[in-house]
Amino acid sequence: MEEPCGAGAAAPLRGDAEEPKQGSVLFLGGNEVKSCAVVKYSSAPPQAAFARLQEKTDLKLPPANWLRESAKLGPAGTTILGNSKKSKPFSSFGMAYDFIDSVGNDVDVVSDSENIKKLLKIPYSKSHVSMAVHRIGRTLLLDELDIQELFMRSSQTGDWTWLKEFYQRLIDQKWQRKKKSKEHWYQKAILSKFLYYSINGDGAAQPVPSTSKQHQEGPVAGESDEAGRASWPAPFEMPSSLSEDPGASNQGLKNDFVRNILWTFEDIHMLVGSNMPIFGGGRYPAVSLRLRDNNKPINVLTGIDYWLDNLICNVPELVMCFHVNGIVQKYEMIKTEDIPNLENSNFSTKVIKDIAQNILSFLKSNCTKEGHTYWLFKASGSDIVKLYDLTTLCEETEDKYQNPFTMPVAILLYKVACNMMLKKNQNKKHYGTIRTLLLNCLKLLDNGRHPQIIASANYMLSELFQLDEPKKEDSADFPINGNSDESYSEEEEEMPDSDENGSYSNSSDPPDDNKAVAIIKSVGELSVPEKYKSVHRIRPSCAFPVCHGTEERCRLVLNHVLEGLKSVDSSVKKEGDLPAADPSTPIPLKYEDESTSGGPESLEKQMALFLDKMGSFQKGKHCSQSGMIPGSWQYKMKLQLILKSSRAYYVLSDAAMVLQKYGRALRYIKLALQCHDTYCCLCGSMLPEVLGFLCQCLTLCGDIQLMLAQNANNRAAYLEEYNYQTKEDQEILHSLHRESRCQVFAWATDLSTDLEYQLSVSCKCYEAAYEILLFSNLKSQNPEQHIQVLKRMGNIRNEIGVFYMNQAAAVQTERVGNKNVSTTEQQLWKKSFSCFEEGIQNFESIDDATNAALLLCNTGRLMRICAQAHCAAEGDFKREFSPEEALYYNKAIDYYLKALRSLGKRDVHPAVWDSVNWELSTTYFTMATLQQDYAPLSRKAQEQIEKEVSEAMMKSLKYCDIDTVSERQPLCQYRAATIHHRLASMYHSCLRNQVGDEHLRKQHRVLADLHYSKAVRLFQLLKDAPCELLRVQLERVAFAEFQMASQNSSAGKLKTLSGALDIMTKTKGAFQLIRKELVAETEQISKDRSPAESVSVSDSSAGLNKEEVLKLLGIFESRMSFLLLQSIKLLTSSKKKLGGSSEEEAALRTNKQVYSLLLRATANKGLSLLERCELLLSLLEQLEGSLACSEGRAAVRAELQ
Repeated sequence: MEEPCGAGAAAPLRGDAEEPKQGSVLFLGGNEVKSCAVVKYSSAPPQAAFARLQEKTDLKLPPANWLRESAKLGPAGTTILGNSKKSKPFSSFGMAYDFIDSVGNDVDVVSDSENIKKLLKIPYSKSHVSMAVHRIGRTLLLDELDIQELFMRSSQTGDWTWLKEFYQRLIDQKWQRKKKSKEHWYQKAILSKFLYYSINGDGAAQPVPSTSKQHQEGPVAGESDEAGRASWPAPFEMPSSLSEDPGASNQGLKNDFVRNILWTFEDIHMLVGSNMPIFGGGRYPAVSLRLRDNNKPINVLTGIDYWLDNLICNVPELVMCFHVNGIVQKYEMIKTEDIPNLENSNFSTKVIKDIAQNILSFLKSNCTKEGHTYWLFKASGSDIVKLYDLTTLCEETEDKYQNPFTMPVAILLYKVACNMMLKKNQNKKHYGTIRTLLLNCLKLLDNGRHPQIIASANYMLSELFQLDEPKKEDSADFPINGNSDESYSEEEEEMPDSDENGSYSNSSDPPDDNKAVAIIKSVGELSVPEKYKSVHRIRPSCAFPVCHGTEERCRLVLNHVLEGLKSVDSSVKKEGDLPAADPSTPIPLKYEDESTSGGPESLEKQMALFLDKMGSFQKGKHCSQSGMIPGSWQYKMKLQLILKSSRAYYVLSDAAMVLQKYGRALRYIKLALQCHDTYCCLCGSMLPEVLGFLCQCLTLCGDIQLMLAQNANNRAAYLEEYNYQTKEDQEILHSLHRESRCQVFAWATDLSTDLEYQLSVSCKCYEAAYEILLFSNLKSQNPEQHIQVLKRMGNIRNEIGVFYMNQAAAVQTERVGNKNVSTTEQQLWKKSFSCFEEGIQNFESIDDATNAALLLCNTGRLMRICAQAHCAAEGDFKREFSPEEALYYNKAIDYYLKALRSLGKRDVHPAVWDSVNWELSTTYFTMATLQQDYAPLSRKAQEQIEKEVSEAMMKSLKYCDIDTVSERQPLCQYRAATIHHRLASMYHSCLRNQVGDEHLRKQHRVLADLHYSKAVRLFQLLKDAPCELLRVQLERVAFAEFQMASQNSSAGKLKTLSGALDIMTKTKGAFQLIRKELVAETEQISKDRSPAESVSVSDSSAGLNKEEVLKLLGIFESRMSFLLLQSIKLLTSSKKKLGGSSEEEAALRTNKQVYSLLLRATANKGLSLLERCELLLSLLEQLEGSLACSEGRAAVRAELQ
């Protein structure tokens, strides 16, 4: 396994990188221990062969190159040779910053190799252990916590006093500084000189005389106590200017290791820093070099130390140089796998593996609170290991920043979250983890000291909530539970494990242990396999919160945005600050009524000013009232926060629109546009996506104003919603007002009570969005948005056109005294026509044939209203169809025909196609009816008028679809029946009035009969037009009577009379419908208990006009009586002259009987309407039977002849 220097490593490299080492699997002492080491980063020069020193070389004498830079050493200098300063307390943080990709997820431990070795030697060593432990996700950071150094610092500066007091009170009441022995410094000095000798090129020692004994007796240069103390930073108080470079070396956060190695030991993944010198060349490609006193045998601790160093650095061999009192004796080569089996240092690699797994399990199970500093402590000579939560102890003091780990931990949490956020393709599944990281980071920070990180963290928290996702179940947006390996507690401490071995417990500990989080009672337990293997997972508290609605999600976003804005505002220093505003005082949302709105004219001015300002943004003008410096972090962060809040308010407004809470929607879009206004004031140039979003806001604002106009009945409720403000919204507005007056979009977001003003505002919003798309060249970049804006412009212009058209119709209705068309009406027509025309252009520009057809249809309707206005102006006296009416009706017809051409065919949109056809048919029918009823005889001849009426009626029939099954089919059938009835009546009238041309008379007679027949057939299909059917049949009877009057022969007259009586009998269906209606009405009356109610029901019969029925019944009885009488006369006369046939005699008897009954019924004035109908039905049935018999005999006679 070979990897390059990992992504996320600090750049640039501090030196030439070594080739990454191959991973290896070592088999040691019969026990398989898996170890794989990959060098992620190295600043060491290429490995050089070591120089084998001659025997008797005196290591007490310094070589000539001692502590001097050398080309062989490279930039690392003396660091490689172990003469570096003591490992810094934040060394793991330096590595974590450089390899941020590994932290929180892939790696279990990040630490110095010396700390790893110290932990794994705990069961074998009596030495004290003191380490700081921090948890970041599933990663533990381990750093040495030098208690002696801390307490020396505490004595001088007063820092860490709380820990010193705690230590003395509970752990070591007689603590005192322990000085290192001269032997310690002596051993370090000869080791340093030995290594410098070993890099000499000629392999010979080149000692130089020593003028003093300081090198032998005192500490090596750079190893003094003062130097050691200098490695500790002061309690971390990072100014905002430093937050962009949290790895500053003067803060102790630099990665100073020569190598950073990704070491996998069994199933434990560790990122380890190492400074061990590695030599190579010749037949030894990689060896470690050690110096040993020949008089002191290698013990277990030393063996484990050497073995682990070689495993971590993947070095296969160890070269041991033995000396006596500093005089070189001999060299010995040992393979790494043989180290555990050396004499006097035998140890089991399997036990080391168990120790590692137990310690990691113990720490992971108890260091559960992210951001907390834990202290792992074992006193010298003690077998008890204790774990304390220093953060909890520190919080008992006045200042939590007394803990110097607070800021590095916060920065690391922030960096890990940032790194995860940047992985766009996979970060959604980690949102819960990112959120927990950031929340824990914020808990550690103080707004006064770290405003930039707080603002940035809050902005990232707001970014976790996706506002632009398609609408779906919110609970499906994010996983409810995080991966258990990534889960960790952020709120409360986990209960200690209670596994089967009774692992760590503090229930029976001495009184001084009540502050410990967990305790290992005996280091010997660490050697027991899986002794501390946790039986439960840490609960997944990093789950992303499930938002139960859009508003909840947006409110969480706005909460984080507000916190970020507060941090930015608090950090802005300026001389003339704004007057302090009281956040509890609401900022009034302006409310407009029709008396102050200024109407559409003032809108035009405001719109012009707005577009002028938008143009100025393109030129790079910007200003900030708060004094923020463009380019500063406050400036950049506030822009991002403001834009995020604008998007959140937009989503809230859109959600309110869906719920039909239009007052709330307008309030939210007002806030969104106020945020955008402030953004515009601050930003020198507008990005295309920001301008695109502004178009979306203006478009939504236009939609809301349109909905408010269409739902004026709920205006009081909308006003209440509009004026409501949350404390959070008020505080965000106060922050916005630090930069801008937020009035640029006031014209678009005021709530007016004037319908015309609201429609005009809606239109101006769409126009503004369209203008922005044009001048920002977004039209081609976002064609879909361009189409949507044009559609809305076409729609609102249609709405305004309809509004003006309805107003004109209302004025026309109210016009009583003055019969002439008023100027007001004409102005309204012009406005309406202009709106329709612009709307048609909008739809045609995007090839929206359907909507263009609808607007053409509305324009046709406007022309009809104009025609009706001129009709009313003429009055009813000597009324004639005027040329103005004809002009406007023909214009209406033209627009309807254009609408049909726009659609092309019915398949494009059947409903619209049918609607246009119906309107066109209605226009032709109305025009023909008016010409027929109010014939312009003063201007045209009767024949011409009849011709025009006939043509118009036939065109109306052409566009009247009676065959297609739809809701409109009965209407079409009724219209067609009425047209045929009117045409038949017209030809009947022509026939009556015409004299002379027999051919023309015959033609009219045929046409009249044809249209009467078609009218009857269509009326019979309808179940709700009995009166119309009866009237047509009576006209047919009259037509027969007219024909009979011109006949001379009795036989001809008798035949015509027989036909007329047959028509009478065919009215039976109409009478049955009338009877059905009357019976239903009578039953309803009988159910009602109150007579008054029964009268009202009777009078309000919706399906039957009783007056008309009575009138038609009277005519019917009269014509039937007349026909029967004439028939009786003709039959009697024929019988006297010729001696009638039996059929004629039977017909005569029936006619006489029916006539007699009819006369009695007519004479009886007491019969009710229902009784008269029932009587007529019985008479018609008798008559129908007689006629059927006579027709049958006549047919038989004809066949015999």
